[in-house]
Amino acid sequence: MDISLVGRDEEIGRVRALIDAARQGRGGALVLRGEPGIGKTALLDDAAGAAGDFLVMRVSGAEFEMELPFAVLHQLCGPILAGLTALPPPHRKALEIAFGLDAGTPDPFLVGAATLGLLVETVRERPLLCLVDDAQWLDHASARALAFLARRVAAERVALVFAVREPYRSPELDELPGLALRGLGETDARALLAAAIRAPLDERVRDRILAEARGNPLALLELPRSAGLAGMAGGFALPPSTPSVIEQSFRARLELLSPQARLLLTVAAADPVGDPGSLWRAAGLLGVERAAATEAAALAEFGARIRFSHPLARSAAYRAASPEDRRRAHEALAAVTDPVTDPDRLAWHRAEASAGPDEEVAAELERSAARAQARGGLAAAAAFLERSAALTLTPGPRAERLLAAAQAKLSVGEFDVAAELLAAAETAPLDQRQQARIDLLRGRLSFVRRRGDERPTTYLLRAAARLAGTDPAWSRACYLDAMETGILIGGLGPVVEAARLAPPAADPPSSADAVLDGLVGLATEGHRAASAVLRPIVGKAADEVWARWPSMGFMLAVELWDHDALHGIAARIVAAGRESGSFHMLPIGLAMLATAAVHAGDLGAAAEMISEEEAIAEATGAAPLVYPRIHLAAMRGRREEAAELFENVLAAGGRMSLSVQWATAVLGNGLADYPAALEAARRAVEHGDLGLSGLALPELVEAAVRCGETELAASALRTLTERTRAGARAWGLGVGAYARALVTDDEDAYREAVEHLDGTPMAIYRARAHLLYGEWLRRRGRRREARERLRTAHELLSGLGARAFADRAAAELRATGERARSRSAQAADQLTLQELHIARLVAGGASSKEVAAKLFLSPRTVDAHLRNIFRKLGLTSRRQLRDLPGIR
Repeated sequence: MDISLVGRDEEIGRVRALIDAARQGRGGALVLRGEPGIGKTALLDDAAGAAGDFLVMRVSGAEFEMELPFAVLHQLCGPILAGLTALPPPHRKALEIAFGLDAGTPDPFLVGAATLGLLVETVRERPLLCLVDDAQWLDHASARALAFLARRVAAERVALVFAVREPYRSPELDELPGLALRGLGETDARALLAAAIRAPLDERVRDRILAEARGNPLALLELPRSAGLAGMAGGFALPPSTPSVIEQSFRARLELLSPQARLLLTVAAADPVGDPGSLWRAAGLLGVERAAATEAAALAEFGARIRFSHPLARSAAYRAASPEDRRRAHEALAAVTDPVTDPDRLAWHRAEASAGPDEEVAAELERSAARAQARGGLAAAAAFLERSAALTLTPGPRAERLLAAAQAKLSVGEFDVAAELLAAAETAPLDQRQQARIDLLRGRLSFVRRRGDERPTTYLLRAAARLAGTDPAWSRACYLDAMETGILIGGLGPVVEAARLAPPAADPPSSADAVLDGLVGLATEGHRAASAVLRPIVGKAADEVWARWPSMGFMLAVELWDHDALHGIAARIVAAGRESGSFHMLPIGLAMLATAAVHAGDLGAAAEMISEEEAIAEATGAAPLVYPRIHLAAMRGRREEAAELFENVLAAGGRMSLSVQWATAVLGNGLADYPAALEAARRAVEHGDLGLSGLALPELVEAAVRCGETELAASALRTLTERTRAGARAWGLGVGAYARALVTDDEDAYREAVEHLDGTPMAIYRARAHLLYGEWLRRRGRRREARERLRTAHELLSGLGARAFADRAAAELRATGERARSRSAQAADQLTLQELHIARLVAGGASSKEVAAKLFLSPRTVDAHLRNIFRKLGLTSRRQLRDLPGIR
């Protein structure tokens, strides 16, 4: 065993256990964390040696290459790119775009899914071990894709081991299993030092080395090597920080080399690719002879690939060089870089070679940023733009580049850097448009940070006011941005009030103009006046306005009780998300579409979409969107399941608490727990939330009537009637009619409700109309007619899986003297949402590979889920799934 692994038996065991599990088809990942020199690279070396039957793929992050999107992933996949042809076309295209083989904008997570497919093809022949050193320097796009991959290999013969240098962090890897490496204990440290130094050593010198090294293995090995025992005995003063000690050790060894050898190492350190062809061409331009490699071989290997003996050796070689030598190295590398095949690396080398402002290089970096963004490398684009701004002297272009860099940094989650760039931009002379852009970016920053008393809408409204005189169309768009933000975080009322000062709309007005004017009218004049403006545009679900403000469109569709628009807007967002591969847009669309399906009564489809959204969230490390689950739990009516979900959401606080109030009202009415429903519905309505308070009104009417709160019921009915008549859609008119029937005891209103809802896809609301009418008939002693309505309600609600309302219908049927047919247990009741989704896909004829691609799993994982599904349902084949209730 390598002497640098003395005292690492536990850590070696953990890594080898990961490899053994992967060998048996139980893949996984492990992130080694620790200070420089603590033994991470040595553990990676040991892992490579222990995986003799594996294909070992090893790469390293480079601090100087973080600007290049998918750089490390490309290095990793290079040896297996022949397998691209076996991937589904969208996955193949995603990787081709990421690696510069095609044009487009891939989502890093789609690239991750494609990489998973590529590796699955590879491990058909032999297991795979991926080793990633210095992972804190991974480019952002590679880090996200590799983190995605690491979360999805549980059923594959794939192991990934990352090494991350503390105190740096790699946020994308933070959620993966980790192993922190600490300093060696005194016994192990003494044993390592004894193995490294064969000569007799003065005890006082040994004690000092041990004390200064603090158990760091590389420090224990490097200090005596660089300082010499005499130097240690003579009182050699070590820096207080071990990483500095180690780097100083490498620097001391560099000082013993000739100027040519040091310059060669500087060039090698400045080139992250490690390509010997580029290195020697650049070295030739600098007059460095090949003989220098022999002298430098103690610190770097000059073979088929350039590799330093340790990441800190590379860092030391670069930082120990004078600024002039670093610039010369980058200048030489730029001269040998192909401007056609590698323009971005050329721009980067030229930028590092610049001693001061250089507009030509700054413009080149700006072009590189555009190319990087087109390849999905937002982090790279941000870095290029930031460097471009630093090289720009003219105030106007510098401000533009700073703003563009801030926007890119914000998009990749580097919020503190974005704030610094905005502060830098504010020091330049700015026009109104640039000041408005700063306000818009500060608004987005405030929204994602949600710190202190900052209100995102304040910044957005300020931007709108700035632009009112010079760009009315943009000003009005800013007001709509503020309104949608207000919908998402609460506090829409003040935003709408401010929007009354918006500049007049263009002639003819656009769809966005209609939405803005309609929302202002809704708040100031009521639903009847605003519906004439809003109803036509909300009804056009395909209008471009909803592509930019989808949440607003969705909530307005609910407000107007327009299910066609509700479904249409959501379906469009899903389609756009699938087409673009956006793992930001697709989950939003799926959550919306699932919610629309819940209200239509297609609870199985809703569960399927929620499962897909959760699969994306799990794969990307994001938090799943909880509101569709709240809506589904309310309609399914399973008390224990709903109570647990609602408690968790309420404990977390935030906007979803209002959704829980509405859902609690629905659940309470289903369970005939009318006091609980009344209290929850009252809280949901009082808040005045767009869309949600409208949905809560019929629940409030029903609960208030059952609790004898007649005045409250009548007041809620008046508000509900104004809204549903203004919307003039069958869903709202039907719900309004049965609410009116509850308050007035008018049988014609019950019949009207059934007539309106019978022609709609709103099956749950149609069933509830029959249930309420049947209950009314039973209380009037008209049992035969009541049985007919209650039987219809029970059959509908049972078939939909709305347990609470179905049980209520069954109880009412028993009160008429008829026993409801017992509800056969549906297969869906026994499965998790993900299992149900897989079962429905397989029942529809999808193969394991197709299901895996859709849910970002491996085929082996899908097969494991299928075995569990078969066990739960007592099945033996895929064909049997097709005939099960609740599956197809």
